[in-house]
Amino acid sequence: MLLTMSLSSPAVVKGLSPQGLLGAPKAVHEQFGLSGLNLSTSVLKGADRASLAGLRDAADRAGCACLVLVEPPLALADPRGNRADEALARARRLVEAASVLGCNSLALGVAGKADDDTFELAVDQLKEVTEAAEKRELNVLISPAEGLTEDPDRVAELIKRVGGFRIGTYPDFQTASRAKDPIAYLRRLAPYAWAVNAATIEFVDLAEEAGLEESGNEDEELDALAELLSAPEHVTYDIDAMVKAIAAVGYDGTLAVDYRGDAGTLGIRQSCEALEAALERLA
Repeated sequence: MLLTMSLSSPAVVKGLSPQGLLGAPKAVHEQFGLSGLNLSTSVLKGADRASLAGLRDAADRAGCACLVLVEPPLALADPRGNRADEALARARRLVEAASVLGCNSLALGVAGKADDDTFELAVDQLKEVTEAAEKRELNVLISPAEGLTEDPDRVAELIKRVGGFRIGTYPDFQTASRAKDPIAYLRRLAPYAWAVNAATIEFVDLAEEAGLEESGNEDEELDALAELLSAPEHVTYDIDAMVKAIAAVGYDGTLAVDYRGDAGTLGIRQSCEALEAALERLA
């Protein structure tokens, strides 16, 4: 799996790059050695076609390409026709924006109740979105959320009903952690995933807590223990187990670092270290 970066809020962008969004790809590549970006639409508010093209060019120059455009849940399956029509129109605009950015995928949620009528409307609407995306050689990824797409089995059925090779999933670790069985949840969604969002919240430095950091102790066993504990531990939920779950069903795509805690750049760095360590242990 290849680590990438998720720019999920304006605050994340500001913390990475004083120059703003145009400087973010270079900052991500230079500070963390990552070469891909997933962009939330929240960081693109007010952007026109020219500014999107400018960001694409800046990302390409920095060696940190735009990969996935991510949108919060849309009312695509709302029984009130005008809301569903508005959501479909926005989805089509997002397809165009993702294409201009040079992304390979558009990830979006589908808001709605978990009933049969909503499901059928979602199928029809997603077919239209995927048809528009196919013309741009884009994938449409479902970001599971409460309601209609809360059950991974229903998401799988939705994908089968929409059909084609341009529809998949965009699982999120924090969303998975809220499921009754997070590991089973990820194992169900990962086979359809084109990208996975590795959301993180809070870390603890195990080596520092154990008093082993920079101890200078010459005892080989203590040195080995310090090395084992050198990566920060994610305390909100088990990152290692989640990485192992998606790998177990054959997922080998991108894993986007998406730190959502309060530690700023330090939290992003801890996220990278923890995920890199999880991948090393997996190997």
